[in-house]
Amino acid sequence: MFSSICVLAQSRDSGKISKIPVVLSTDVGNEIDDQWAIVYTLLSDEFEVLGVMSAHAPSIAPPAGHTGYLTLRDIVKERLAMTTHPPILEGASLPLKDAVTPQVSQAAAFLVATSKSFSSANRLNVLTIGAATDVASAILMDPSISGRIRVLQMGYNDWPNGGDVFNILNDITAAQVIFSSDVPIVVGSSKVCKDHLGLGFDQAKTMVSQRGPIGQWLWDEYSAWYYRFVKPLRKDDFSKPWIIWDTVVVAHLLGFTKSENYERPTVKDDMSFDHTKTGKDITWITDVNEQRMWADFLKKLDYHQQTHAVSRSPKTGQGAKK
Repeated sequence: MFSSICVLAQSRDSGKISKIPVVLSTDVGNEIDDQWAIVYTLLSDEFEVLGVMSAHAPSIAPPAGHTGYLTLRDIVKERLAMTTHPPILEGASLPLKDAVTPQVSQAAAFLVATSKSFSSANRLNVLTIGAATDVASAILMDPSISGRIRVLQMGYNDWPNGGDVFNILNDITAAQVIFSSDVPIVVGSSKVCKDHLGLGFDQAKTMVSQRGPIGQWLWDEYSAWYYRFVKPLRKDDFSKPWIIWDTVVVAHLLGFTKSENYERPTVKDDMSFDHTKTGKDITWITDVNEQRMWADFLKKLDYHQQTHAVSRSPKTGQGAKK
């Protein structure tokens, strides 16, 4: 049965539905999947998005935290035409230097402050779809945050081996800090994303290219990426899909995944897992109902464009391979 780790709750006092509290940390500007995840997160009425934070990547122009912040601001204000929106925070531009020293940033400070109104019974969900520097820094700045947040991370290759080629690689120490903490962790791995979240060239075009200005922008991003990184390697072959990796954690919060709980490993310096017993657990996403997820995504995309004055913006293409 597909279910999320956090559901909309009925308030005993008011009878009102409580929204799922979310902060998103994204290395937008690196690839194309972040754009889809940002759109999905901000357009999901089930969420109370309390902040959106930039994260660094080596493929983002330095200083990466500030460049990502500017890209986020453009997406939220211009692409999505949101006159009222969550705070946009600049994250660290470099990974952690060691496992005890935080990278002080606007994003890390915001996360600590925002978490203060949450508890172990009502956790703030932190979607980490890039290097986890700011999340790890928040833990180092205030270890008690482990009792107030839950981290949902797109990363690692598979279970039980671990490993990674991008998000974890960009700050291995941050991943180690998070796994060593008492923070509840949910992981959407590269394997489950490859199995369920690939979009072929024609499939992506059919889904979004004629779906208003936002859909056209997402298609422009996808097609520019595809011609730059996929098609040159395959000549006239359009059969290879590209993976919209980062939507996996959004799908989980919305109840479109299956998962298993395992004993939490530790993360070694080569990013493989050490399965020496830790006494902690980890939630590992094993399946995504992509049909339901994409139908939900498109429904929200259509509704937003019907209710907001979204205009066509210049065509752009993004970053480097994940």
